[in-house]
Amino acid sequence: MGMLDSFRDMDFLDQITLLNEITGSKDITALPGLLDLLRRPLGDTSIDYMVVNALNAVLSQHEAKAVEGLASGHVGYRTLCIRVIGEYGFTSAAPVLTSLGEAETDPDQILEILTALSRLRDPVSLPLFRKHLTAADAFTSALCIEMLGAMGDAPSIPALMAIVQGNETDEAFERCEVTTWKAVEALAAFGTPETLTFLVERLHHKNPTVRRIITDTLVRIGEPVVPLLGARLESGDTDEKILSANLLGFIGHRKGADILVSAMDRGLASDPNVKYAVYEALGRIGTMKGLICLMDGVNEKDDLILMAVVMGLERHVSPGMIKALTALLTKADEQSDRLAKALIASKALRLFDALYEFEGAAAALMDALAESRDAEIIAAFREKLEEIGGERAEDDLDRLPRAESGTRKALAADDSRSMLALHRAILTDLGFEPLTAANGQEAYDIIESGEVVEVVVTDMNMPVMDGMELVERLRATEGCENVPVIMVTTESEASQRNLAEKSGVTAFITKPFQPEALKAKILEVLGR
Repeated sequence: MGMLDSFRDMDFLDQITLLNEITGSKDITALPGLLDLLRRPLGDTSIDYMVVNALNAVLSQHEAKAVEGLASGHVGYRTLCIRVIGEYGFTSAAPVLTSLGEAETDPDQILEILTALSRLRDPVSLPLFRKHLTAADAFTSALCIEMLGAMGDAPSIPALMAIVQGNETDEAFERCEVTTWKAVEALAAFGTPETLTFLVERLHHKNPTVRRIITDTLVRIGEPVVPLLGARLESGDTDEKILSANLLGFIGHRKGADILVSAMDRGLASDPNVKYAVYEALGRIGTMKGLICLMDGVNEKDDLILMAVVMGLERHVSPGMIKALTALLTKADEQSDRLAKALIASKALRLFDALYEFEGAAAALMDALAESRDAEIIAAFREKLEEIGGERAEDDLDRLPRAESGTRKALAADDSRSMLALHRAILTDLGFEPLTAANGQEAYDIIESGEVVEVVVTDMNMPVMDGMELVERLRATEGCENVPVIMVTTESEASQRNLAEKSGVTAFITKPFQPEALKAKILEVLGR
């Protein structure tokens, strides 16, 4: 006599107690009775739910019975067996599940089978994953893409590449599909020269979100893509050179610094935007060759490039560097003034601390600091002077203006510290209190915190959240529907600007630009 033969005649509490006992004991002899209760449920939601739990527990300890259940004519029981097989890794079921999937036509059942097989990762299932690689259901397709990459299925590489390329067509580039995201990750998982070269060649993918996914993926891969990025820095167009330099900096490998220095030596960074990207990248890596190259950069005339140089040097202060900078600052010419202002605007506190020891350098820096209107910068250097102490520092503290935060606020978002420093200086000169963010998410968090801004200046390409998505979110946020947004970009393709305009961008300014140009653009969008 089975333990569940009289179950239907029991009191509710006795039924719950018995089902709990079966769930704990996982007694296989209860299986026939549980199956009967599944086929002919009592209609009580709690009891029916506990029957399924008990079946799950029993099958979890009896692989053969779970595999046998795949042939059941009861859809609910067969689905339960599929889930148990995947959850508990019953590898013997892989061939049976694959055969079941080949014959299945119901999309929901196909997804159940593929999900279970994704946990088993048996090569026998690869043809089934290939079959549904381009399924109409995006989740099914994404799962297949992910597994083909994880299982290293080389025959699927061309199809995965086609997915990424397909998202660049005129009909598809405006939206990043989940399948494209998964295809990028799958290609990266192969890690072959073929797949990595393909991803590097699509650094400037037409969809900004796909571009960000490719960028983040290549940074995670690291050293293996450094030579490929070097080749792109040499042969790519301007936008590709900029992105390649950025990635070499983010990866931070010494080989990347050698490539960047070589690019400067061979004139591959003659474009101001490329040069700016190279200097920023060298500052992140910090090799001896890179620092020598950065020191050559202190003679740059462009404000933004000079700030990139300064911020790179700020990360790697050394006695030799301080000696050379002191000599430049004490020349009292246009370039020394430009350099001093860049040091202050960049909030280069480590360099300031080291240079302040030398009276001539200190005087040049204090002249630049006394002209600042940025409350945050003045406060930072005030604190540093108080820390340095001494009679000269006391006198210099008295020279500092008592800057007050403005009542008008503006927001700038950019993943470049030197670009943010330039934005701060420009916004401060216009009488704004500048709020800054390193990516779109940080910028949106500022807005969500309740800050009210009169204008937003944002880069297009940023990690975490790019400028396009930031603008879309702003336009969907109450109170921000009509806030002017200026997008700073190096983009040359009309399609990118069209896409940005659709997201709600008010105006554009193209790098490189002079501070006065951005000031004029801000005043223009504000109607002044």
